[in-house]
Amino acid sequence: MPLMATEGNHLGDIVKQEAQGRYSREAVTVLAGAGQARVLEIGSVLGRITKGAATAAAVAGNTGGGAAGAVTLGAKAKLGAYTLTCITAAAGGGVFKVVDPDGIRLGNDLTVGQAYVGDHINLTVSDGAPDFAVGDKFTVTVAGGAGKAKAVDFAATDGSQQAAGVLIAKVTAPDGVDATGVAIVRDAVIAPSKLAWPAGATSDQKTAALAQLKALGIITREEA
Repeated sequence: MPLMATEGNHLGDIVKQEAQGRYSREAVTVLAGAGQARVLEIGSVLGRITKGAATAAAVAGNTGGGAAGAVTLGAKAKLGAYTLTCITAAAGGGVFKVVDPDGIRLGNDLTVGQAYVGDHINLTVSDGAPDFAVGDKFTVTVAGGAGKAKAVDFAATDGSQQAAGVLIAKVTAPDGVDATGVAIVRDAVIAPSKLAWPAGATSDQKTAALAQLKALGIITREEA
């Protein structure tokens, strides 16, 4: 009995409608493979790396001799400078309020010598000599990312956890080399059953990603 070939998706299977003049499309730089080629299939839901490294620095004129350690990002990290200001001085310690780049105070304060864990930034401010004084400050600056695309990564904190588009042709980025692709990034109708998701994506994660695409004008419908 002859083997039956399985035909893959075509553009028309995924994109049911798009704006005139290819306004819905945009060229994207696909992140280089790491250790092996990065292969993204047609219909892959993309995320973009919009956040880079975060660095902490003491503000000139601080009384305290303590220092801020390495910073990692949470899923809600914003671009720009967070401000940490000492609001309670204590021997061998102290408490800092944390204000985000938009001037909003975060719900949990930072205690000197303890790991500060949040959905924006994570770090430890160590004690030093002399002790911190009320008004001492640190800044934590979150730099912008390169905007490169990869498959949406729900565990990431670099911005690629947010759905940002749908790839319309297969792309292979070799190990260590970026590649160019084309994606639907705005004002289109797509078939949700034809989308390609990362392994292990849950129904809730897919629903959230589709809502993020809808905010970009990309709506889902099987027929249009």
